[in-house]
Amino acid sequence: MIKNYIKIAWRNLVKHKIFASINIIGMAVAFGAVILLSMTAFYELSYDGFHQNKNSVYQLYREEHTPAGNDNNTSVSAPLTPALKNAFPDLLASGFGDFGGTVIRYQNKEFNYTVRTVDPDFFKMFTFPIIKGNHAEPLKNLNDIVVSKTIAENIFGRADAIGKLIQVKVNNEWKNFTISSVISDAPKNSSVDYDLIVRFEQSPNYAEGKNDWDMSDHILFLQLPNQVSQAQFEKKLIKFVHQYRASTITILKNNGGHADSDGEYYRLRLIPLTDWHFNSISSMNNGASKFYPYLLLVISVFILFIATVNFINLSLGRAFTRAKEVGVRKVLGASKIQILVQFCTESVIICTVSLLMGILLAYLLFPQYKVIFNQPIMLSALSGSWLPFYFIVGFIAVALLAGGYPAIMLSSYKIAQTVKGKLSTGKSNNMRNSLMVVQFVISSVLIICTTIAWQQLNFLRTKSLGYNKSQVISIPIGSNIDPQRALELMRVKLAANPRVESVTGTDMNMGRGRDNSASTSQMAFEFKGKHIKTHWRRIDYDYLKTLQLQLVSGRDFSRTYGTDTASVLINQKMAELLGKKDAAGTVFTVDNKKLQVVGVVKDFNFQSLRKQIEPLTMLIQPQWSISYIFVRVKPEDMPASMASIAAMWKQVNPKAESDPSFLDENTERQYQKEGRLSKIFISGAVLTIIISCMGLFAIAVLVISQRTKEIGIRKVLGADVSSIVGLISKDFMKLILISAVIASPIAWYSMNSWLQDFAYHINIHWWVFVLSGGIAVLIAFVTISFQSVKAALANPVRSLKSE
Repeated sequence: MIKNYIKIAWRNLVKHKIFASINIIGMAVAFGAVILLSMTAFYELSYDGFHQNKNSVYQLYREEHTPAGNDNNTSVSAPLTPALKNAFPDLLASGFGDFGGTVIRYQNKEFNYTVRTVDPDFFKMFTFPIIKGNHAEPLKNLNDIVVSKTIAENIFGRADAIGKLIQVKVNNEWKNFTISSVISDAPKNSSVDYDLIVRFEQSPNYAEGKNDWDMSDHILFLQLPNQVSQAQFEKKLIKFVHQYRASTITILKNNGGHADSDGEYYRLRLIPLTDWHFNSISSMNNGASKFYPYLLLVISVFILFIATVNFINLSLGRAFTRAKEVGVRKVLGASKIQILVQFCTESVIICTVSLLMGILLAYLLFPQYKVIFNQPIMLSALSGSWLPFYFIVGFIAVALLAGGYPAIMLSSYKIAQTVKGKLSTGKSNNMRNSLMVVQFVISSVLIICTTIAWQQLNFLRTKSLGYNKSQVISIPIGSNIDPQRALELMRVKLAANPRVESVTGTDMNMGRGRDNSASTSQMAFEFKGKHIKTHWRRIDYDYLKTLQLQLVSGRDFSRTYGTDTASVLINQKMAELLGKKDAAGTVFTVDNKKLQVVGVVKDFNFQSLRKQIEPLTMLIQPQWSISYIFVRVKPEDMPASMASIAAMWKQVNPKAESDPSFLDENTERQYQKEGRLSKIFISGAVLTIIISCMGLFAIAVLVISQRTKEIGIRKVLGADVSSIVGLISKDFMKLILISAVIASPIAWYSMNSWLQDFAYHINIHWWVFVLSGGIAVLIAFVTISFQSVKAALANPVRSLKSE
């Protein structure tokens, strides 16, 4: 029986090659897209899911209710960890910080790796298996160091690393450490990464900060007891906060802060491990958002749905040609179940062939897909995920829906109607039209979203930031050379270079450079009874000149003033916070050191455009190290300027860890997420339009074949080509226009919500919806016109004769 079903199904597919090909190609493209998109989505959703304690581990953050709103910060002070463990003895807690990129030395060979600082509880909380060495207490001794598997192989080759003595550069001094354990590499889908790990007491600033509650320089992980929930523990922390942070609460009250619903001005809250990768508060977040993986899944479902709709519509459209076959089967005693199985067999064959082609397509496109969408997908990370279940359910649903629905429709007609081939297609046409509207609603939504996302991305790239990012080269200094000496050497070398206009240094990059670093620093102080919180930036001479910042009042830093190391420059927002229109000459005290404002700079966007401009204080402090050298060059032959400066930098620092980059490139890197979103929308829109048009073309072929006699009579009576094309296209155009009208409010709501994430964004204009609707109508009209014109040009004698 099954063999017979397969044989008949295969004959039907061979007989109707055009429709079978459209279905197979459409479904293959859909399956291929679904495989790639869903792999990306499930990979993103798999982050940090491999930890055994994932449901009880959290990151702690501070929530301060200031007059300007909530201020959330994950940076905490060193005394907090022991205080928490003393107050809650059954709590596991571990600070997590780092030296930054630092230098490791072994037998006169130097390596640049990242050293993390943790408390011993770290290895109890996280599932990073110890491969060799002390499994129970990897950091038992103060000078123990844990090395990842890859780093151990890089330093020691095949030799056993356990017990080896290595040196780490701490505060410009070499310190000896003994390797106690080798730990497995952190998976790619881990928010926490490491090269080497040491005790938290080895932090460069530990001695000065271990009792300082106001110095915050690391993050804190907690593991709650199994019987304690997140909400319960956050309530317990209220009493703890009142005990240890009473002075901060008083300051917030006096400054006009707004208490939360519980009457609290200062809270300690938790971020669950499973939310780290997507939580905007978490310092482990690298611009990720849960919106993106779910968007990918939604688009993959849309694409598969559109291909399935094509399948159903073509099956319904072929009801005329299959009617007699169904009628004969019913006369010979076939039941509805047997007819259903026959149609589903055809559907399963098409879906199976399409799936195999889709898998091949995904395999061939996978390397290029990873590059275009910047996706570091590791297939090993997807083991244990819901991805196979998602594929299986999708395949079964498509096969049954695409084959089952038309079979049920055909088997429900009376035998006399089906044998004669006379079917009433009203309901079928209504269903076909409804599905076609849904198809083009999805396509129109994606076209509108693509247009708006592209506009916002272009706005972010072109908006004036208050400084000139063009012609500026950013050089990451790294940790293997004294930063101030590197700056002075570069100044000397570049002084004779005719391409160079100015050189300066800073501790903060603009945007995100090739070293992938992006950071800021905030610190508060008291001024005339007011709590002032500002961003701080260490700069050097000629900073304003290099970035072409505008001075509003006062003066710039100058070498002619020997006291400028006790002076600061501030922006207009900071001047407003100090309560002075002209703040030049104002003196305030920070950490018992008096600082004088010598100049006020016009506000500029030193952070991404997702944030409003905030108060900023810039200073020259020898104790604060610089991390970047900025070089402004002349506009002529910029590539040559970059090459010559990069060569000079290699002479100054032959072991440079990161390459120089242009500042305008760095600022664009801040918006990789938006660029990826734009690519997703464009790809989704193109795929949905292509698949929808394939279905529309096939439906047009069927409709025209059913109206062959009508077209012939109209031509005999004098109808021209344009009137016939208009007649055939009219009904389809109505459906497309209805789709555009339905799609507009859906797309507006979605994109308007997305734009609220940006402090600076475009306004959505009405013409976007008109343009998108026009594109959908034009594409549909061109698709239909091919077949319509062919029918209109056909000889009416043949058309009437064929009937």
